[in-house]
Amino acid sequence: MVNTSFAAMNAGRTLKVVGIILILSFLIDFIILLLPFQPTDRTWQINLATALVDRGIVPMVGLGMLFSGYWAHSFANDNSGNAGIDLRMPALILSSILGLMFLLIFPLHLNNVRQASTQRVEQINKQAEQAQTQLSRQASQLEAQLNSEQGKAVLDNRRKQLKAQITELLKDEKKYNEALANPALNSNLKELLGKAKANPKDIDKLVTQQIDPQALAKQQLSQINERKEEAAKRERDGAWRSGVRIGISSLLLAIGYIVIGWTGLRNMGTLRGNSRKATTA
Repeated sequence: MVNTSFAAMNAGRTLKVVGIILILSFLIDFIILLLPFQPTDRTWQINLATALVDRGIVPMVGLGMLFSGYWAHSFANDNSGNAGIDLRMPALILSSILGLMFLLIFPLHLNNVRQASTQRVEQINKQAEQAQTQLSRQASQLEAQLNSEQGKAVLDNRRKQLKAQITELLKDEKKYNEALANPALNSNLKELLGKAKANPKDIDKLVTQQIDPQALAKQQLSQINERKEEAAKRERDGAWRSGVRIGISSLLLAIGYIVIGWTGLRNMGTLRGNSRKATTA
């Protein structure tokens, strides 16, 4: 019986110490995460909510071990479970506060993520519009230069050089394969080589399309639009995943802490009421 009492007391003390350490470590992390304090910064709010939710299970485990320690202590003799400061009431109050905090994080984080995602998508669209405007301006300037006699001569010379290079590569299968395998070669030129290989009679047409400034401008504009859509989609998907993961986790943590805190406070009030009645009797 003595050994059982000692083991229960030792186990209870160990569980309490570990539980207190887990709870205190979360509170210390919480204080550190608040620094530097920037409550009006949406990015700071998002990062804080994410960090708190990711660490949110730690104090819940600590509460479980703390109350398990008191339960184990109840099996010890000599009223050893009543020794020291009773931390159950403060722990239940802390649990209720954490429950309310995570309950507030749920809608706030979803709203912050939505607004931040909308803002970043707008920035992506604005940057794409600026790139398109700059490209259109450059294309207009280049077209104006090429309309001169000197510009037409330069353009015609570039067509002839490109045609000669492609013709030479098509004649030598080894050089052709090396060109396709060369990572430094432009992807557009590789595509041009492939089309020329498949249809040698269309070399003049393909070279003209490759050198045509308007065709190049349209192709680059199309690439800018594609990159813009891909970036916007990645941003929306990332915001959706973050909102769902953190939002649902925060809601679950809120439910857990509120159930632990409020149920525990109610039960402790009931137990104390019964104790007072028994004493009066």
